Amino acid sequence: MRDFRFGVSVRISDTRTQWQRSVREVEDLGYDTFLVPDHLGMVAPFPALMSAAEVTRRVRLGTFVLNTAFTRPALLARDVAAVDQLTDGRFELGLGAGYEPSEFEALDMPFPTAGQRISHLEKTIVEVRRLLGDPDHRPRPARPDLPIAIAGKGDRLLTVAARHADIVGLAGIEPGDDSTVRGSLPERVEFIRRTAGDRFPDLELNLMILSVQLAGSGEPDLSFPRKFYPNYSDEQLRTLPSVLHGSEEAIADSLRRLREEYGITYFTLPSVDMHTFAKVIARLR
Repeated sequence: MRDFRFGVSVRISDTRTQWQRSVREVEDLGYDTFLVPDHLGMVAPFPALMSAAEVTRRVRLGTFVLNTAFTRPALLARDVAAVDQLTDGRFELGLGAGYEPSEFEALDMPFPTAGQRISHLEKTIVEVRRLLGDPDHRPRPARPDLPIAIAGKGDRLLTVAARHADIVGLAGIEPGDDSTVRGSLPERVEFIRRTAGDRFPDLELNLMILSVQLAGSGEPDLSFPRKFYPNYSDEQLRTLPSVLHGSEEAIADSLRRLREEYGITYFTLPSVDMHTFAKVIARLR
């Protein structure tokens, strides 16, 4: 059974000082990865990660996740290799297919179909791996086999992840644990298991935590998960595996169960919950 890993996604900052203070906090609190998403209006991933590398020594640095539709394999391989080299092999590449039409419109780009975006993602991961593994490629990454994550929820995207990624991020999980319900956690994990075949034992499964509320601190703040599940009631939202509430030990037990039953060992969460969740990490190590 894999050890737990924990990451924090940080989206925005107003100054270099503030940004680097947040990075140091993530490392000091015991997290394993410092992650940056890829959206217009937020900090640019690669320069932000280089700034993070200046003030950290242990924590890994990653994208979670890049909008692959906005780049091309050769350019991405160049940037990935450079960041990995300049961070002494601490970089982890997270890729996604892109999903927000307004961002494509802002870039004066047509919004491809889901199939087209996923096809481009698959082409990209295959070609980036080939380029990074080529000893003649310049710049050279510190680790030609650096970890690649793909996050998603649909069959086709998870098929690409199961076949090509090292880390599979589970997104958009439905409430409950009924394995006969499409989109439930056991159903999605079983789909990945079947699709990955012999690769499955080597995959690291990830779940993005959307809310953490410790017992005694009031009602759970469900505003962030509601952005992803706008039609769900509060009661339904509380049953999501990505919404954690209870005592520190109860939440720790929930994560132990997710590891034992489904093999999920890597948990990422938004920076707003990183101090609260750090108390749970202390009970799992």
